[in-house]
Amino acid sequence: MTLSPTYLEELDGFLIELNRAAAEAIAPLFRGQHGLVDKIGGEGIRGFDPVTEADKGAERAIRKLIAERYPEHGVIGEEYGEDRPDAEFVWVLDPVDGTRAFIAGLPLWCTLIGLKHQGRAVLGSIGQSYMDELYIGHAGGSRLIARGESRPLKVRPCPALSQAIIATTDPEMCFRPAEAEAWAGMRRATRLARLGCDAYAYAMVAAGTIDMVVEAGLKTWDIAAALPVIEGAGGLVSDWRGELWPVQGGQVAIAGDRACLDEAVAILRPAAR
Repeated sequence: MTLSPTYLEELDGFLIELNRAAAEAIAPLFRGQHGLVDKIGGEGIRGFDPVTEADKGAERAIRKLIAERYPEHGVIGEEYGEDRPDAEFVWVLDPVDGTRAFIAGLPLWCTLIGLKHQGRAVLGSIGQSYMDELYIGHAGGSRLIARGESRPLKVRPCPALSQAIIATTDPEMCFRPAEAEAWAGMRRATRLARLGCDAYAYAMVAAGTIDMVVEAGLKTWDIAAALPVIEGAGGLVSDWRGELWPVQGGQVAIAGDRACLDEAVAILRPAAR
């Protein structure tokens, strides 16, 4: 099946419905009794992998709507695994990206919903429902829907890495020694670095307030939703070797400006895997 503009517009509207359903499941639990469980139960920062009833309830709500409206579509979700992952259209879900921020009461978590067509991410959203922000995009363009209004998203120019604002989630948690060294090189080369924003930092690249995000160890549900949003806003996504779309996970660099990305890859490439 060809992804026609009419069908893409239909799916775009459905994506907004999915975000609304996820928000309704999450809202009562944020800064409340969220039912935290540690999936690993180990010691230290790498031995803590939290999940809450918000993660589970939001994914259940999203899956229910997909099954009702598009039963022929597949689903890959962080909490409930794969259902028809080889289908022509596959939804990729991370119901609460940034669960650590969620349990800390920080509104930097996001609901990530992406749609792949024949293996390529073609539609995606980054939703921060507590702040009433939905960043949604595809190759034809990206937009922010917030507080009843919609406006286009566009990355900003940043021709030199020395001028860049960069972000990553947590170097101690996410990076191996060689990756941490590469990140340290990025910090030395750039103007400002921010930590702990999770996928909200991707949205800020699309919005033109952050210039680059560098991550490692990503799963497909961590990145699939962001790809169309970044692409539609004029940005780029590569691995640490500088190979562009499609990126499925692992080591990822998201940038608004190609010149800035090229400089960053020179620093990241020695740690590429």
